[in-house]
Amino acid sequence: FFFVPWPVAGAADAAVRGMSALRTPRIIGTAMTALGRHHTSSVELMSQALRSALSNCGLSMDDLEGLVAVPSLSHPHFMEAHNLATYTKLLPRKGVLVRTVDTGGASPISALISASQFIRTGYVDVVAVVAGDAVASMPLDTFLQRADVSCQSPDDPLPSPVIPNGYDRVARWAIAQGHVTREQLAMCSVLMSANAARHPLAMTRRAYSLDEVLQAPHVAPVTTTLECARRADGAAAIVLASSTFLQQRDWRGPSAVVLGGGEGSGPLYPPADIHDAMFSCEEAARVAYESAQLGPRDVDFFGLYDCFPICLTRALEAVGLAPKGRGGAFVEQWYRDHLAGAAGPGRYPINTHGGLLAFGAPWEVPAMYNIVEAVAQLTGAAGGRQVAGC
Repeated sequence: FFFVPWPVAGAADAAVRGMSALRTPRIIGTAMTALGRHHTSSVELMSQALRSALSNCGLSMDDLEGLVAVPSLSHPHFMEAHNLATYTKLLPRKGVLVRTVDTGGASPISALISASQFIRTGYVDVVAVVAGDAVASMPLDTFLQRADVSCQSPDDPLPSPVIPNGYDRVARWAIAQGHVTREQLAMCSVLMSANAARHPLAMTRRAYSLDEVLQAPHVAPVTTTLECARRADGAAAIVLASSTFLQQRDWRGPSAVVLGGGEGSGPLYPPADIHDAMFSCEEAARVAYESAQLGPRDVDFFGLYDCFPICLTRALEAVGLAPKGRGGAFVEQWYRDHLAGAAGPGRYPINTHGGLLAFGAPWEVPAMYNIVEAVAQLTGAAGGRQVAGC
């Protein structure tokens, strides 16, 4: 799967870039559960995150008019959002709009776009986006079986674990093209672990060394265990509200305005004949920038999807931080600055929470952590990770 980046800006009181001020969607609440192994159901984790996000912005389930959720691998349900809405007693209340969105790792971003559209079109005034899973509590063989089946090509099957081997195929292609080196890929995990060490809720508590990453057990030809997203149980939720609702409530808390978003679709699994045109990252970034009327120089913080290092290097290129084919070189300079003690959030405002490689990855949840971190940055709540002027 591929990610969809989205730029967001701080709260504003007037109409924003052509949007009606009254129908402007604002993120007013965020929450996440602890990451780890909880031995509880995904729907219970989602319920906890949802109620916490509502409480954090002074709202309750009675205020909620819409819910967008993403699927769970550990406890799959038909129509995940309806299942969560029923579990939390949001349904069968009338006048509630509920939707399940599944675009793989990009699901939380697609869900955020849907939730924003709910508000802009006037369907609802308050909507929540929720994601949660309990993949760390699954037996490893069960997790691998379900994950492998989810994206195995019938015509060109990959060995188990399928997902790491699929991204490894892309990584080997990129190495052959001269876009990245093996060491530059490993540097991604070093950098994300250093970022995660600054976040109190991250699973990774110290920075890896380059040798640690390279010498870790292999799961695929050029991918080690420390270059895979960290499997975890956890959930996160965000609450969006219209300016109309906030004015009626005289709500004055911190918020972030959603200016725009973009999506692009690529193949479900990497084909044997990989080519540069198959990737959707650049398309999604272009649409997001255009919808928000922004460019890379306007963005103060980047939340980039990094389930494997090759995703991070390509994302750096897609959003305009590195020239085409030079994402690896960007990472190497970042790594050199890290060794020199000069790679803090102010200089590299990218995945300041640690990303999938180090923060934690409950299946389709992690892009929610990018959103939560972006809101924390925009509202000045990121503590020691704060990007100055964000």
